[in-house]
Amino acid sequence: MCLVTGATGYIGGRLVPELLKAGHRVRCLARTPSKLRDQPWAGDVETVRGDATDEASVAEAMRGVEVAYYLVHALGTGSGFEETDRRAARIFAQQAHAAGVKRIVYLGGLTPSAVPERELSPHLRSRAEVGRIFVNGPVPATVLRAAVIIGSGSASFEMLRYLTERLPVMVTPSWVHTRIQPIGVRDVLRYLVGSAAMPEDVNRTFDVGGPDVLTYQDMMLGYARVAGLRKRLILPVPVLTPTLSSHWVGLVTPVPASIARPLTESLRHEVICREHDITRYIPDGPGQPLPYAEAVRLALRKVRDAEVATRWSSAALPGAPSDPLPTDPDWAGGSLYEDERELEVPATRDALWRVIEGIGGDNGWYSFPLAWAVRGWLDRFVGGVGLRRGRRDAERLRVGDSLDFWRVEEIEPGRLLRLRAEMRLPGLAWLEMHAEQDDGGPVRYRQRALFHPRGLFGHAYWWSVSPFHAVVFGGMARNITQAAAKGMAARPGDPPAPGAGGPREPREPRYERSTPG
Repeated sequence: MCLVTGATGYIGGRLVPELLKAGHRVRCLARTPSKLRDQPWAGDVETVRGDATDEASVAEAMRGVEVAYYLVHALGTGSGFEETDRRAARIFAQQAHAAGVKRIVYLGGLTPSAVPERELSPHLRSRAEVGRIFVNGPVPATVLRAAVIIGSGSASFEMLRYLTERLPVMVTPSWVHTRIQPIGVRDVLRYLVGSAAMPEDVNRTFDVGGPDVLTYQDMMLGYARVAGLRKRLILPVPVLTPTLSSHWVGLVTPVPASIARPLTESLRHEVICREHDITRYIPDGPGQPLPYAEAVRLALRKVRDAEVATRWSSAALPGAPSDPLPTDPDWAGGSLYEDERELEVPATRDALWRVIEGIGGDNGWYSFPLAWAVRGWLDRFVGGVGLRRGRRDAERLRVGDSLDFWRVEEIEPGRLLRLRAEMRLPGLAWLEMHAEQDDGGPVRYRQRALFHPRGLFGHAYWWSVSPFHAVVFGGMARNITQAAAKGMAARPGDPPAPGAGGPREPREPRYERSTPG
């Protein structure tokens, strides 16, 4: 029995099916179990509600577990995240010991050998400390330390991909000359799964990396070659600090500054494996680990074939709201503003639902494209996610999916799609789209935008934007019903329906199989 924390994240969501394939039983610990409800493997695992910082829920999740995977990390740069990491790791180690767990497996970050820990980025320093807590704890631990992970949908790969594809000429930070030892996600998963069978006396860290040691500049140029792009001109300048770099990355790529900063800070120092002892216990086969070019080729194929199992945005973002939609307008003792619209649709309910489920990403938002684009740009400017996250799948959604600057909070196929806003707002916001039909009656489209303000500024925000609701939300309702009536639900390869708006980004992939890479 394996316990997997972080199953809603990028690595955890790929590890679960690999563990099942290897014959293990799996239990997932999740703060919001509904996010796993629509996973293709959901019926094959046990899911328990809990938080890594809550002793009682961790203790309950550990019952009967033999191997516990720790794949959570308080990614961020705000005050207190290192203490959160520290406390969660200690609770995990203590409760694993109390439950008789035989092994803890942790995926951490590769740290430079010649740099004192105090000089590392907070992100790397915290990961090193968590690994140390497990190795020094009462349960034998396998701590895998990896640098840049190359795989379709990973934050590191998306950052590399968009920087290289969008900028034929780049003015870059000096860290593009830092040497790195990247590793393909397929090899990371292979080592994670193999760690479950390690001998009981093994309790240590292992450096894991691919066969190539490259600078970040080499990685960008190598990506361009594999992707068939013209050679990129890269001009490093020393004045771009990690903070400025993160905003630069956030401007050019879908990865927001809040995630780009710890990634770029980690690139300041050389991160190269000092050993490859993992092969004593998990032997490499022919062609393993994957060379960098092959890892990129595989990742690009997954993107182009629409077979990306998880994305970096699968995990909750630092500072993003997570409160569910209140059922009581007096929730938290405050107001709940509402904009509701309802229209009759001269189309089938299925046709209407196809339009609803296909909204966002490359298909747009069916109203006033400039307004949506400006809102996305403003969100990026203040450090939010903007509109560039797109969709995981061009046709289908599942609970927990990121959708531009929204996240799918609830979906009832054929009936309801509820999105929770993850843009920077002085409050909490939701958007609901319903496809309704009484017995034998006409099909109706009902749309609700809800906003729970935070403080006086939140109230002022609602009233300042409410004059535009008729254009934005009214236009959305009309255009969605028209698209359904014309049978023009936006699908891959088809042009968007009239009125479909929003910036056009590279189409996000369609998910079919949970295959590494």
